Amino acid sequence: MNGTARQAMNVRPVVFTAAALMIAIVAARADDRAIISRWYSALLVADRTELADLLADDVRIKLDDLGVVQSKQEFIASLDEWKGAVAGAAIRHRIERTESGVTTVIACYDFPNNDMLVQETFAVSDNRITANSQAAIAENCEGY
Repeated sequence: MNGTARQAMNVRPVVFTAAALMIAIVAARADDRAIISRWYSALLVADRTELADLLADDVRIKLDDLGVVQSKQEFIASLDEWKGAVAGAAIRHRIERTESGVTTVIACYDFPNNDMLVQETFAVSDNRITANSQAAIAENCEGY
């Protein structure tokens, strides 16, 4: 076997490992996208069971505009009030980027009497949301 053939044989495991790693990263991002889509679907109907399933037990939900940080239990308890606010609303969202394990989303909350554009971030681990932050970026969804 000549030197070129040996080099090609030595490179193969590295190429296969890199390809497997890339496939795993793409699959993890797809899972995160699915979890985020489930989040908005459940949020729109204030589905306690689905939201509780999506959130890690030690999650922290930060509502920047209100200066509030909620635990999982506090967030779930607030859903009665949210259910009234979201009745007749629509939520549109798009993922802007994912870097360092955090996905940034732009969401339009289109309530019956007003709308609001929000930037949200999600950290996901083991198919659970471990952190979420929300901050309004516009008083309407014209920039969506």
